[in-house]
Amino acid sequence: MAIELPEVNLLLKRLMERRKTIQVLAGPRQIGKTTTVLQVVDKLKIPVVSVATDGAIDKSKFWIDQQWESARQALKQSKATSCVLVIDEIQKIEGWSEEVKKNWDKDTKDRLQVKVVLLGSSRLLIQKGLTESLMGRFELIAMTHWNYEMMQNAFDLTPEEYAWYGGYPGGAEYIGNEKRWRDYVLHSLIETTISKDILMLTRIDKPALLKRLFELGCLYSGQILSFTKMLGQLQDAGNTVTLANYLDTLDSAGLLCVLQKFSGSIINSRASIPKFQVYNTALSSVYSGHTFKEAKQNHQLWGRVVETAIGAHLANSSKKENFQLFYWREGNDEVDFVLKQKKSVIALEVKSNATTKLPGMAGFMKKYNKAKPLLVGNSGIMWESFLKSSPEDLF
Repeated sequence: MAIELPEVNLLLKRLMERRKTIQVLAGPRQIGKTTTVLQVVDKLKIPVVSVATDGAIDKSKFWIDQQWESARQALKQSKATSCVLVIDEIQKIEGWSEEVKKNWDKDTKDRLQVKVVLLGSSRLLIQKGLTESLMGRFELIAMTHWNYEMMQNAFDLTPEEYAWYGGYPGGAEYIGNEKRWRDYVLHSLIETTISKDILMLTRIDKPALLKRLFELGCLYSGQILSFTKMLGQLQDAGNTVTLANYLDTLDSAGLLCVLQKFSGSIINSRASIPKFQVYNTALSSVYSGHTFKEAKQNHQLWGRVVETAIGAHLANSSKKENFQLFYWREGNDEVDFVLKQKKSVIALEVKSNATTKLPGMAGFMKKYNKAKPLLVGNSGIMWESFLKSSPEDLF
């Protein structure tokens, strides 16, 4: 991978500073976390001990002690003033956060400059460990799926290709071979994430339900679907609490999120009917039952593809930038996306046709007249250009 992600310079800068905090890179699978660290390691002039829990025979917390001691020995045997310890997929070690805290505090007491980088693909498990044991000792670098500009620079994708095939760099080489691309996404990405990052590490009483819920969310990405309707389409669904918990788990793995209705009230938003949104359009395309060519020829379907691409761009950006993402609907009036930053609100509609009639926007602006209306598509900001923008700059 020739491209360098922005996180390379950020992490390099922090590791060149005097030891201050543990650096934590968290994000979905196959987005370049490990590659980012390798690129940083190549630029460093100090000893580096890099290990991955996937290759560990002993997955007990004592494994961490052994790797840490290797880093300490590497530092002592070199003439360097500091070294770096990198541990990939840290969440797979039970009790990892307490063990990291113990070793980090020991080095602090002994004034050893062992700098630490932790990588994890499950945001939920990583953040749980960080908040429980490592408060004040870490800085989180949140990594998300690749946006259009990154995929264009690396693989020369067109906006239409990106909207359909999504932001997985590993899948770019299979574009043009629909079956091979579909197999790669289903087996190397989706199945691996669900089986290794969710089912092996999280208590899931009904794994078949979680998988079906994920497929349903991908099929309905960009659409509002009540829990009652979800229960009607899922066998052995249990109750709405189970579904909500499973959706939180899918969100933490960087696969699928649900947007809540904007109401100006946190309580009302949390109680609203959710709107599905994939974090990567590859996830919705792979379950659509259509090919790229068929999707482009179907005007209604392509409109949903474009809206899903805009939604994925906003959802990923909201994880790194300082804004919240919602939708809005009252009666027949609906606004695709609502962005909120402190007291500033943006109402965003996505229209791939040439219509200038926006009754949903008019209804929203009547109720929230201080909001900023924004149209993406014909007669507004071209959707291709919007995919290259930073949503936070809109405020």
